[in-house]
Amino acid sequence: MQPKLTISHLHKTFVTGRSTVKALSDINIEVADNEFVSLVGASGCGKSTLLSIIAGLQDFDEGEVLVDGEPISGPGLDRGVVFQSYTLLPWLTAKQNVEFALREAGTEPKQISEIAARHLDLVKLTRFADSFPSQLSGGMKQRVAIARALSYRPKMLLMDEPFGALDALTRGQMQELLTQIWQEHRLTVIFVTHDVEEAVYLSDRIFVMGPNPGHIKQCIAVPFARPRLSEIQHDRAVLELQSEVLASIREDSRMEF
Repeated sequence: MQPKLTISHLHKTFVTGRSTVKALSDINIEVADNEFVSLVGASGCGKSTLLSIIAGLQDFDEGEVLVDGEPISGPGLDRGVVFQSYTLLPWLTAKQNVEFALREAGTEPKQISEIAARHLDLVKLTRFADSFPSQLSGGMKQRVAIARALSYRPKMLLMDEPFGALDALTRGQMQELLTQIWQEHRLTVIFVTHDVEEAVYLSDRIFVMGPNPGHIKQCIAVPFARPRLSEIQHDRAVLELQSEVLASIREDSRMEF
């Protein structure tokens, strides 16, 4: 079966003034349809840069990035993107933020309101459809961002530290919600996180990236059956896998995680 995402021999360099920084070197990844993979690694190893390239938001020097066997040429409706910063338009309500994305995507005007309402219900925000971002908690804002990204029905969801700014309780709730959405809507998810526990809990596979320049140093399969309850994070096998991932990250860094 053809992979949903194929990255072959990808290289990326940043040029700033007179200096040149090699950000990514020889990245090779295949991700299957409906697979949930995480990118982890020390700060500065290129996780967000790689995600931005997949999203079509950055170019690259060499290599190939294919979605469903076709090269990407920029942002596309087949890929939804969610960042840590909620990037909501503050002068629009929750529902209007989703409607704005649908209009930009060229959705039939008479369908926009119904689709927006349906996706706010998907993330359990129907009661807050007419609230402005300033009236919403961090978790609610991120749910609006997820609803917006899903509203035009992408087949791939790209998430860059989406729960990094949330408190522990809200973060856990968002992880469970994301898992439900992923299972029900058969999405391929590429998830960037610094949180090893989060990566193990959510993922089918974890790509550990090393720095200087950014590269894929290890791919670790997560063997635990789904659905996964939050209590699984206390199981010995899960803790051992978390330690394995953390050790792989720490090999290249003196930083504490």
